[in-house]
Amino acid sequence: MQNRMPGAPGRPGGPGGPGGKGRPPIDRTALRRALAYTTRNKRQAVIPYIFLFIATLSMLAVPSLLRRMIDAVTQGAIADAIIGALPKIPPSFIGQAMPKILEFLKLPATMTQAELVARLTADKVDAPNVLVTSAIVIVIFAIFRGLFSFLQAYWAERNSQAIAYDMRNDLFAKIQRLSFSYHDRNQTGQLMVRATDDIEKVRLFIGQGLLQLAGAFVLIVGALIIIFATNAQLALVVLPVLPVAFVLFAIFGSVSQPLFIKVQMRLSALNTLLQENLAGIKVIQAFVREKSEQAKFTDAADQVMKQQITVARLFTFLFPLTFMVANLGQAATLYFGGKQIIAGTLSVGEWQEFTLYLVYLFFPMAQFGFIITQLGQAAASASRIFEILDAKNDVADKPGATELPAVRGKVTFDNVTFRYFPGGEPVLRNVSFEAKPDQTVALLGATGSGKTTIINLIPRFYDASDGAIKIDEVDVRDVTLSSLRSQIGIVLQETNLFSGSIRENIAFGRSDASMEEVIAAAQAAAAHDFIMSFPQGYETPVGERGTTLSGGQKQRIAIARALLLNPHILILDDSTSSVDLKTEKQIQGALDKLMKGRTSFVIAQRISTVMKADLILVMERGQIVASGTHAELMEESAIYAEIYNSQLVGESHSETEIRPDVAPVAA
Repeated sequence: MQNRMPGAPGRPGGPGGPGGKGRPPIDRTALRRALAYTTRNKRQAVIPYIFLFIATLSMLAVPSLLRRMIDAVTQGAIADAIIGALPKIPPSFIGQAMPKILEFLKLPATMTQAELVARLTADKVDAPNVLVTSAIVIVIFAIFRGLFSFLQAYWAERNSQAIAYDMRNDLFAKIQRLSFSYHDRNQTGQLMVRATDDIEKVRLFIGQGLLQLAGAFVLIVGALIIIFATNAQLALVVLPVLPVAFVLFAIFGSVSQPLFIKVQMRLSALNTLLQENLAGIKVIQAFVREKSEQAKFTDAADQVMKQQITVARLFTFLFPLTFMVANLGQAATLYFGGKQIIAGTLSVGEWQEFTLYLVYLFFPMAQFGFIITQLGQAAASASRIFEILDAKNDVADKPGATELPAVRGKVTFDNVTFRYFPGGEPVLRNVSFEAKPDQTVALLGATGSGKTTIINLIPRFYDASDGAIKIDEVDVRDVTLSSLRSQIGIVLQETNLFSGSIRENIAFGRSDASMEEVIAAAQAAAAHDFIMSFPQGYETPVGERGTTLSGGQKQRIAIARALLLNPHILILDDSTSSVDLKTEKQIQGALDKLMKGRTSFVIAQRISTVMKADLILVMERGQIVASGTHAELMEESAIYAEIYNSQLVGESHSETEIRPDVAPVAA
């Protein structure tokens, strides 16, 4: 139904389209705006972070307990060895050995042998108790960590799904409201990818990546505090590694985001090609174009693969580099920590504790690689999503728009000029006419003469560039779109039916209609009989785009749909052009009933369908070149007379082929 202007700026692949070279720059605030969706339920959004904090604290407590266990075992073993060795030392050497033993054990130099034995015996006896107690506490912390990790993951997934739900609904609602000009510029596949894959990438970051980022931050801060508290000298050896790693991640993050944008763009192109092929599979097979379409799809898939390999190449470089930096820090820690153990300033348990906290420090750094990947994808996808949500609607309710009252049906075009884009060639030039209530206005002319543009301007699918369109002397731009369009019924040349039953399609404009009203509309549209011939009657599924119905059946269902709306203004866009003469006669009869008592605009290629019109507008190159009734135009318009005479012979021959008993009519 839409007159699309090839080569118009903003079409896919053009300067302003989603796939164009002149696409808008990445919106750096888009991801922050996506995160704002979490504020719609602040309490629920905080829950997984509370559980994450508890799980992380449980994790941070374990190395200290392991240190206690190792030190208890070490001290118990040393105590047992010394207790066993003391009786074997000659009394003459006890005085010399005691200071060295006390120094080795880091005990007071004034301690007597009896006190030393008592202390060592206590350490030996106490070691099993420390082992059991610490093991039990570790198990408790492990249970806590497992429980709260599960709750954290569950609530994070639940929240992210709720965010995706809200975002997808907002996006769909925006797409539904965007004007025809936007849909002219953008392909269906592009929009589908943004409503599915792009939203999923944002959801994954909010549900997983953001939580991992928070967890990594808590783990790093907690580990740094503990290692500085336990061994500041050794902690200073590790500290320089962190800023180096963070700088690396920042660089890779800024480089990766544009690459992810390109991945999504190429995925959109692939999805568009797939969608178009599925919609046109009959045409492809009829013209034996399977191989050429396969080649196009292979090329598009190859572009996606190459771009994803480019991204993978970047990150296969990032991860080894990150691990190398972490290993350098670990090597430095091993060296300086080993020196402290040799010097006796660091116990084996303390070393093991420090090593585990070091793992807690380096493990989040490894996680940052995955987080950066998700962050880059989410930022790129969020930018594409908000590109649609921020799209300017060319046709919208102006501030202070009022409800259009019940119309009588007077429609006036006052010097209307229309361009599909500013500065473009006019599609309509200075068009003026008046349709009175209950009149039928027929639009006649060659393809591209502006007929469809006129009927698109009445319900404000587009707005006039100059001039005014009025209904009952009210400018259509001064009223709300819903109140305007609810009083206009449209039957298109290409009938669009939706998946569902016949009843649901007839009641599409009035979902609250009763079954009796649906049947009455179908009867008026001459559709009731063929509907009842189906086993399921009005509950018969129509299939995708009405593929289970013939062209004439779909058209009559569309007429019934318009009848049920009971509009005061009716638009018929060449509704009988694609059916045979017998079906045309049935549809025309239904249309005659539909047009009765309404202001009707009819586009027709066959002059026989418009001869009874109250006003016929003959269009040529966007202008009205003749207007009047059939009789007036036959006398006054050479163009109309030529169209009439050229079509009359063809129609006469067609009727003779159907009814051989009818003689042809001379032109």
